Amino acid sequence: LNEESGPPSGKPIHIELAAADPMLIEPVFEQVLEKLQSVEEIRDIEDSRSIPGIEWKLEIDRSEAAKYGADITLVGNFIQMLTKGFKISDYRPFGSEEVVDIVVRYPEEFRNLAQMDHMRVTTPKGAIAIGNFVDRSSDSKTGLIRRSDSKRIMFIKADVAEGVVVDNVVKGMTEMMETLDIPASVTVKFRGDNENQKEAQEFLVKAFGIALFIMALILVTQFNSFYSAGLILSAVVMSTIGVMLGLLIIEEPFGIVMSGIGVVALAGIVVNNNIVLIDTFDYLKQREKTIFDAILKTGAQRFRPVMLTTITTILGLLPMVFQVNIDFVTRAITTGAPSTQWWVQLSTAIVFGLGFSTLLTLLVTPAALMLRANKEPKKL
Repeated sequence: LNEESGPPSGKPIHIELAAADPMLIEPVFEQVLEKLQSVEEIRDIEDSRSIPGIEWKLEIDRSEAAKYGADITLVGNFIQMLTKGFKISDYRPFGSEEVVDIVVRYPEEFRNLAQMDHMRVTTPKGAIAIGNFVDRSSDSKTGLIRRSDSKRIMFIKADVAEGVVVDNVVKGMTEMMETLDIPASVTVKFRGDNENQKEAQEFLVKAFGIALFIMALILVTQFNSFYSAGLILSAVVMSTIGVMLGLLIIEEPFGIVMSGIGVVALAGIVVNNNIVLIDTFDYLKQREKTIFDAILKTGAQRFRPVMLTTITTILGLLPMVFQVNIDFVTRAITTGAPSTQWWVQLSTAIVFGLGFSTLLTLLVTPAALMLRANKEPKKL
């Protein structure tokens, strides 16, 4: 794999239209472009349509040129004097490492197509007007042709206004596309940030699912109880409620990458707290008279370790949540630095998720253990 550098994509909104027949893309392209221009949140729209232009072609009659002894390469060199100029040599000025080209060009007032009719080239038979064996014609300029999977494609790129969530704009545009008359042979895809987000989402969902599966195997083998393993894993799933609440409180969107990584990291802490609690309960229930006494004693003994884990983790991540940057060298404290904004979603997911899961660990987990004891048949 080649290393990728720079941003993952250009503009956040990237719509690609593809079809086997190029004539079918144009009408759909115009509809989509018109809809985009009507959305207030979209800025700086650009598209892949070719810029209208004229292309001049020179057809050389080789047989006529041979009568005058004219060389085709010589004709090309003379025509260059109308455009970028004909290089005859180069030199390097004293004290410089750069080489300077020596170029011959017509004066600016003669650099036009009309001059081509009066241009003469030097041949063995003298100066001959190139109009004797060169025909000039114009044609529409062909732009860049783009293809993907043997289909012609066109695309539209755009930015969004500051503070606008790209995902919300894409969802609105997706609903808008359903109202357009798009033939079945024309496909419309959202690329750019939307495509990268979907790829990251699929990866993190798989990673989270695999992590939960491995955790479940380990917990079942260690506790020898599906109920205890399910109780611990349910706390992991329910801790995501705290993540969502935290993001709503600080008005941050759920970032697939950073918030997703925060949820995966949170799972390890939540599992650890519940393992400590349930393992102590399994030890004490063999020594206490009743399950209720074992649960109370478990809560009393494990309250301090669980709270220490929660408080130290939250306090350590709060500077990231509030975007506080502490420079120990210059003894300066700043807020809102660009380097801190990257970690806001990850730290917020862990802080609020851990706080919410602590309540689940100290309240819901003991209640669930007592519920299981109440459902078990009484021994006579």
